[in-house]
Amino acid sequence: MSRVRVLARTALLGVVLAVTAVVVPDASVAPTGVSLVRMKHAAGVSVGNDVIWILAVGSDARPGQDMLRARGDALQLVGINTATGAATAIGVPRDSWVAIPGHGREKINSALYFDGPRGMAGAMRNLTGISADYVMVTRFPFFEDMVDDIGGITVTNPRRFADPYLKKEGFRQGRIHLGGYDAMAFSRIRKGLSGGDFDRSANQQRTLRGIHARVRSMARRPGFIERGVMTVLEHMSTNANPAELYEIAQAGAQVEPHKITTCVIRGRVGFVGAASVVFPDVRQARTLGREARDDATLKGCH
Repeated sequence: MSRVRVLARTALLGVVLAVTAVVVPDASVAPTGVSLVRMKHAAGVSVGNDVIWILAVGSDARPGQDMLRARGDALQLVGINTATGAATAIGVPRDSWVAIPGHGREKINSALYFDGPRGMAGAMRNLTGISADYVMVTRFPFFEDMVDDIGGITVTNPRRFADPYLKKEGFRQGRIHLGGYDAMAFSRIRKGLSGGDFDRSANQQRTLRGIHARVRSMARRPGFIERGVMTVLEHMSTNANPAELYEIAQAGAQVEPHKITTCVIRGRVGFVGAASVVFPDVRQARTLGREARDDATLKGCH
């Protein structure tokens, strides 16, 4: 196999795993587990010239539900600088109370339910000022299998935490190795965290880093790329053309681990009626958006 083909396959697997982080699909739940939707303004990407923004959304759709018309759960706005190899992820708490185009103010996770991927992109644009070029929507369960398939991941956990339902014995502080189930639990637990959904979003970003590092380390192993790429492609629907997918794949391949920056949008917890919501720090969100929009780089989480 030529080096170009290896690069393309490595990159495609890497971008699907790393960009979606904790929102990889389960082939047993529905024929389509990943949907990559190109927004109307996106004219495709050019490696070496563009900053690509991909909004990764984990759909909470149950078996039999349309994952594009359920509520969004994990929300990560990921930018890739194809010229420098830098990347950034901006995490948004799912209960953030924001303006959703055509629907007034609602929790941001309802934007997917109301208007699908484009509605979610519009809500994220209102909050951060960044227009996603692509929206990738995925299901949760197959994430466990995918992490197991790559031999698990390693993350650095800043604090011990546990959950009586997902992980009763908890996760210790420090560098830890996670198999599929534990990676799912690490990424989804929020009630056992002092920062709730803010800490949960940060853990999703730690998982993203772990997946990215693992994929890079295994890319040359015989059969690894073939198995991973075929698993993903068999369950992906997209309006992007093959050339675009190749360009996105190249962009993912160029990301350097030491050039990845992450931040979670701050906010305060409150109520709208009886509903618990997060009132996001809109000023911070817009500052992050302005800082990262053109080069996919954050100088700090401020």
